[in-house]
Amino acid sequence: MCGRMNVIAAPITQYLREQLHLDFSTVDNHDLRPTQRVDTLMATAAGLRQITTHWGIQPNWSKRLLINAKIETAAEKPTFKKAFAQARCVIPVTGWYEWRTEGSKKQKYHFANANAQPMFMGGIVFKNEEGPRVVTFTTAPTAQCAAYHDRMPLIVAPDSLDFWLHSSIEQLAPLFHAFPDNALKIAPAP
Repeated sequence: MCGRMNVIAAPITQYLREQLHLDFSTVDNHDLRPTQRVDTLMATAAGLRQITTHWGIQPNWSKRLLINAKIETAAEKPTFKKAFAQARCVIPVTGWYEWRTEGSKKQKYHFANANAQPMFMGGIVFKNEEGPRVVTFTTAPTAQCAAYHDRMPLIVAPDSLDFWLHSSIEQLAPLFHAFPDNALKIAPAP
């Protein structure tokens, strides 16, 4: 689920500057893949701060890179519990990709906000000797997304960013399925 992000710098930086009064800098990456650089926002005592991370962690016990965590169980899982409580972030994106088997081939689809605004994926940051790493959260899909995948990224609404970043884990459940149905533009990707 959500193994690729779409990041287009201009609309993200413009939105963050105009709506949240943040000086945010990122680079275009139309097909951001696990292990690549991804710019995130975290809460600090001084307000929101940009953190440059890389997508995915590989715990000692895992043979593969972990890029996503289920939001419904993250507070219980030893791998994610501490970061979920102390190091939540959001990843500003312009969209993400999913693949669906159609006939004998897989078709790639691009998911973007129907109003053409950036979206904020919920995630957690891990400190690492090689630099900060990020894992994104997934949730149950909206009816619109369910036709493509059984999970979707956890999208945090702009007016819920402060709540997401500062509330206790126990208070966050209302955000787990808050993304409205039919709020996405879904189109075949080349």
